[in-house]
Amino acid sequence: DPDMPFVPSIPEDQFILVEEGDPAVIPCRTSDPEAQVTLVNSLDKSVYALYDTKQGFIGNFPAGSYTCKTMVQGVEFKSDEFLIYIIRATSQLPVEIEAPKTVYKTGETIVVTCVVFDNEVVNLQWNYPGKVKEKGLIKLDDIKVPSQKLVYTLTIPEASVKDTGDYECTARHATKEVKENKKVVITVHDKGFVHLEPQFSPLEAVNLHEVKNFVVDVQ
Repeated sequence: DPDMPFVPSIPEDQFILVEEGDPAVIPCRTSDPEAQVTLVNSLDKSVYALYDTKQGFIGNFPAGSYTCKTMVQGVEFKSDEFLIYIIRATSQLPVEIEAPKTVYKTGETIVVTCVVFDNEVVNLQWNYPGKVKEKGLIKLDDIKVPSQKLVYTLTIPEASVKDTGDYECTARHATKEVKENKKVVITVHDKGFVHLEPQFSPLEAVNLHEVKNFVVDVQ
């Protein structure tokens, strides 16, 4: 089709996620398999790469913007713009779950953190007793220095006894069929249940070499 030398691309094809060190495909295909196609970067400089008429340009490309060009009867045509994003994603999926404490009283705020190491793009889901009521607040911190880690923090304000149970995070790899889940058990009590009664004064005196006992009743 001389009026449409490049096969139209869908928006999903224009954003290309590629793992660090892996080859990528820039899918600018022509309606004429004999067409001569050139790949250029955002500076309009030619980029050398293998061209496959059924796939597009194949190679290890730096992150950035790329466009394809071709000539039809002396007229230059440009493809859509393709954006390549380089992501850090190891084949393993190291995940840790952390909770400052696992026993709470009613009215306190529960905090649970799930940390994914060495991967920039993952799909992470939480499962916890209050999920159906969407009680939890989720925050993501993407930390680059000194090493890559994604820190997902789940906060449950005004905890109740019903918030007692398993708190589980499941991380799925962006490009591989790899998943990892971690779990911590949180207990919420209706009220405090330990009472301490010291059998001594705030200030006590003792003689040298004297043995003194300090007694506390625990209920």
